[in-house]
Amino acid sequence: MDITSLPSLTDLFEGADQWREVLSLLPVFVLLELILSADNAVALAAIARSNGQPEQEKLALNVGIGMALVLRIGLIVLAQWVLQNLWVQVLAAVYLGWLVLDHFLPRSASDGKDASTAETKSVRQRSFLKTVVLLGFTDLAFSIDSVAAAVAISDQVILITAGAVIGIVALRFTSALFIRWLDIYPRLETAGFLAVAFVAIRLMIHVLLPDLNQPDWFTLLVVLALFSWGFSIRTADPRKSESHAC
Repeated sequence: MDITSLPSLTDLFEGADQWREVLSLLPVFVLLELILSADNAVALAAIARSNGQPEQEKLALNVGIGMALVLRIGLIVLAQWVLQNLWVQVLAAVYLGWLVLDHFLPRSASDGKDASTAETKSVRQRSFLKTVVLLGFTDLAFSIDSVAAAVAISDQVILITAGAVIGIVALRFTSALFIRWLDIYPRLETAGFLAVAFVAIRLMIHVLLPDLNQPDWFTLLVVLALFSWGFSIRTADPRKSESHAC
C-alpha cells in the first residue's frame, strides 16, 4: 500500500500551492509512507532473504529496489494507459496472490513431510538474478493501484514522482530493518503476507466492483491489526546470539 492511494492525504498536497507549504507537509508524507509501505517492505525483505546468502541480501536489495524505481517512474508515465486497461490491475492482483501462495504452500507441504530444516531452506532458496527480478516486479505490483489512483485524483506529476522516490528510499531502509526483524518476530512474516493477500483482494474488488467504496480507515485498520499481531511475539535475535557464541 502507498500513501498516494489515499485521496484524503493527496488532497492536502493539492491545496499546497506554495513550495514552502509542500515542504512543511513533506515530513508527514515521509512518515506515512514508512507506515503504509510496511506490507510491501515485509514482502521485499522475505524475497531478499530467500536468496539464502546473507552477504548478498544488501546487494540484492540495492539492485532490486533500483530496478523498482525505474519501473515506478515508467508506471507514472503510463498511468493513464493503466487506468484504461483494468486487466493490468488484475495481473497485479493475481501476481500478489501468487506471492502469498508461493510463501505459504511450500512451507505447509514441507511440514507435512517432516523434512529437515536444511532441506526446507534449500528448496526455498532463490538465485540472485531471480531475487532481483522478483523484488522489482513485486514493488511494481504494489504500486500499480496507488499510482493509478494518484494520477486519477491529482495532476501534480512532481508530487507523484516525489512520492515514488520517497517510497523507494523508505522501502530500502524498512526492508533492511524487516530482514532483521523477521528473525526476531516469528509471526511478522506471516502477518506481512496476510497483508499482501489483503492488498490483492482489495485490488481485485476495485477492478470487479469499481463503485464499491473501500474506506481508507478500514484499510489502515486491517494493516495495523495484522502488524500488531506480527510484532506480538519476540524471540532472541539469532544474529546476536551467534556473535556472542563466537
